[in-house]
Formats: sequence, C-alpha cells, structure tokens
Amino acid sequence: MSQAASPSARKIRILVAKPGLDGHDRGAKVVARALSDAGYEVVYTGLHQTPEMIAAAAVQEAVDAVGLSIMSGAHLTLFPAVIDALRARGANEIMVFGGGIVPNEDLPALQQAGVAAIFKPGASTQEIIDWVEQTIRPRLGTQ
Repeated sequence: MSQAASPSARKIRILVAKPGLDGHDRGAKVVARALSDAGYEVVYTGLHQTPEMIAAAAVQEAVDAVGLSIMSGAHLTLFPAVIDALRARGANEIMVFGGGIVPNEDLPALQQAGVAAIFKPGASTQEIIDWVEQTIRPRLGTQ
C-alpha cells in the first residue's frame, strides 16, 4: 500500500531532519518528497539542526514520527540525542527512524537507544513508505 488507506483517515505527519553538521541533504529531500507524494504530511527542517531544534519542531508540528538522515558518521551520538530531546519534552510516542551511512555493527546500539528503523543506502522509498504503513499507521488506529 503506497498511500493512506482512505481520504477520511487522518494523515500521518512526519518530520524529516538533518541533524548535526552534515551537509548532504539529497537523500533527505528525496525521502521527504516520496513521503509527501504518498499522501503523508511532511515537514522538512533543513540542514544543520540540533537535536533540541528537531525535538522542538516535532512537538510544535505534532508529528507522528521523525525521520533523520545522517551521513556524517555521528549516528551513535545524534540519534540518541534526538530521542533524549523528545523524551525531555514528553514526546515519547513520536517514533524515530532514519537512514544514512550506518555500519551493521551499530544497528543493535541504535535499536537499543530507541531508533525504530534504519534504512541503509540502496533502500527504496517504497520500503520506507511500506514501513510507515506497517509500523506507524497501526499505532494511530487509522486504517
């Protein structure tokens, strides 16, 4: 299923962000556009966001999930920092997922930190959309 199930269902809201000093945003923009084209409401925050800025935007925009793109190698620091910043704002229900250059050996630590999914280079936008439908939509009770 590549789109929201019905026009009457509440649209899933996803914030896409580029934390840290990483300047490679093409992947984040491609994912944001694909999610928007699939019928989701997408907020793209742009480059050089701090974890606190991302969490504040996520709460302000009342998103269901935050998608992070990290190509800089700082994933073991930035993913948990965003999750901590969300928790500090009482936004434990917002799921965090991401993509970028993440070695396989770092995946367990990210999962333990609370990252719901990592999409590595080569993952299709349809894989991400399918994950949103299978993971986020059921949490919202909108079918």
